[in-house]
Amino acid sequence: MYQPLVLFVGLRFVRARKKNQLMSFVSLISMLGIALGVLALIAVMSVINASTSTMRDETLKSVPHAELVLPAGTIDWRQAAQILQQQPGVEAAAPFIEGEAWLRFEGRGEFVAVRGIDPATEPAVLQQDSLNTRQMLEELALTPDGIVLGTRLASRLGLFSGMQLSVTPLASLLSRDTGDARSFRVLGVADFGFYDNASTALVNLPAAQDLFAGSAPGTGRLQVRLRVDDVFAAAAISSAAVGALPVTGGVDYQVSSWDQTRRSLFDALRMEKILTGFMLLMIVIIGAVNIVATLVMTVADKSADIAILRTMGAGRGTVMAVFMIQGLAAGVFGTVLGALGGVALAAGIGDLTQALQTLLNNALTPGDTYMIAHLQAELLWSDVALVCACALLISLLATLYPAWRASRIQPADVLRYE
Repeated sequence: MYQPLVLFVGLRFVRARKKNQLMSFVSLISMLGIALGVLALIAVMSVINASTSTMRDETLKSVPHAELVLPAGTIDWRQAAQILQQQPGVEAAAPFIEGEAWLRFEGRGEFVAVRGIDPATEPAVLQQDSLNTRQMLEELALTPDGIVLGTRLASRLGLFSGMQLSVTPLASLLSRDTGDARSFRVLGVADFGFYDNASTALVNLPAAQDLFAGSAPGTGRLQVRLRVDDVFAAAAISSAAVGALPVTGGVDYQVSSWDQTRRSLFDALRMEKILTGFMLLMIVIIGAVNIVATLVMTVADKSADIAILRTMGAGRGTVMAVFMIQGLAAGVFGTVLGALGGVALAAGIGDLTQALQTLLNNALTPGDTYMIAHLQAELLWSDVALVCACALLISLLATLYPAWRASRIQPADVLRYE
């Protein structure tokens, strides 16, 4: 089978290097270093992807996909919801009012976000399909002074169903006026996500309007919560949908999506992924340094062969390409091996951590004393392609200097002593 000259000679040098034990060992180390770096990058980035997805799902249990503020004296929320639900990408719309308040029970209290909702339309915009939450909303619709608390908030205050508590708007608390405080009866607890279970409470929309009626402007404004079919395009979908609403008096509707209201959290997660990937990329770079060392030794060992190739008519570009192929072989083999191992590890990391936990408990203690976090992985082929491309690029760059040195060898200086 026909092979280009540079490919034939480069692969021949790779096979011939096995006779030199030192160079073979260094080449093996470089290949394994690149494979380890690629494996670690794919596995760790997959775990970070899964953690980000979990945090996003937990956040969206309470945070709307998108929300818009209805200016006072403009369109009624029912009419606005009807128009918005007819727009592409919008699945449901529901009104809500949210404000800061002081929740007090038997001398203990917490600052919480009190959200007034319409129990009839709220289930359509919920991110989680929880039977308990839907039952709480049905009961809330029948109880004007009812309140539903987050699980950790109720646990922290020691509250149970049927207990009475008082809620004071933050503005009234700051002005030392407790006349706006209202009494509510606890209906139960609901899951508002990991980040909001300790700071969220639901009440009926009319009760919230009455509670925040005397608050400062901008507090307790009527808003519409949207549920969209693609959370990653929530900003574009909501902005396009708001364009269908009538504009009264030149007042624009303020619209924001979940990735804007929680930007700091997800920016931090993206930065964590980038920095973690950069640190793990150092393993690949170390493997590439070994490629440089291998090629430098190979050039010194093959100087006579290089001189013969030059005298037979091979140009400097041909010689350089030969050693680039020889060095890139270790990078290609290491990248392929690391990619296969990383994909396999990401696919089975959950079972692996579970097996490790079982092994430790069986070997060291009779009970379930050692609890290891059950890791989840979300493999993105775009991440795999990016990692492999970076590893191959680093391997290619590592071959340039030794290959250039090989191309500068003068045949006369080498063959003079042969």
